[in-house]
Amino acid sequence: MPVTLRELAKCPHTPSECVLRDEVSSSERSAEEVLAPLRERLEVMRESIEKGLATSEPSIAGMVGWNARRLWQAEDPLQAPLLKRVQAYAMAVNEENARMGRIVAAPTAGSAGTLPGALFGVADHLDIPHERLLMPLVLAAGIGQIISRTIFISGASGGCQAEIGSSAAMAAGAVVELLAGNAQQAVHAASLALQNTLGLVCDPVGGFVEVPCVMRNGFYAVHAVSAAQQALAGVESPIPADEVILAMASIGRMMPPELKETGDGGLAQTPTGKKLARLRFGSMEED
Repeated sequence: MPVTLRELAKCPHTPSECVLRDEVSSSERSAEEVLAPLRERLEVMRESIEKGLATSEPSIAGMVGWNARRLWQAEDPLQAPLLKRVQAYAMAVNEENARMGRIVAAPTAGSAGTLPGALFGVADHLDIPHERLLMPLVLAAGIGQIISRTIFISGASGGCQAEIGSSAAMAAGAVVELLAGNAQQAVHAASLALQNTLGLVCDPVGGFVEVPCVMRNGFYAVHAVSAAQQALAGVESPIPADEVILAMASIGRMMPPELKETGDGGLAQTPTGKKLARLRFGSMEED
């Protein structure tokens, strides 16, 4: 497994091939043994999208559950089917998570919709067959693994930048691979996606992964597609991707605990956020 994104950018093959070859070498497993569980994860991702779009059943806390289907069935006044699809797919996955349905943490449950929203959304929009999603998923896993060597991928560790930022970087690289981009473009896409999430706080209302998390995945799935589009057009990140990861880790260390998944800051501490927590869970005292 390449240790840095800089190493990955120098890959003479497709970036996913470099990730796969190194994983086979380091794990002493065959390529098929590495790929088999990823094929299963693709199926789970697809199922969570389909289930999420098919129901308006409320989540466990009752704050979400109907948003993905509502968006999916709504008129499209912007005439932007890709934008709508990517958002709806991402939100569908996270609403399934909020219902305690089966999802793939990519890399976390709170950011589970960003990667499938972007990857499946682009593939379905362009009629790219399902079997071509496997190697982009390999690359996404590799990018996530590289990031995780520098910072814990969790809102409690580094704020939402560590979760949604990592998922957006993974998704951006995967979309570049899906669209036949090269290793340098995939790494630039990941860097562009990650650097534009820096400082994002983790502030779930009531401590549940519902508000703002579901809609946030929709936004950042689009963000990942935008990063891929820029990189494929030749836009490059002036800051090397590995330095962006270090910056995220530094910001995470400076971020106060109130902004790292505790529910003690941000949207969770707005008057309405506190009211929702009281109404839904009885977990907070009256002001």
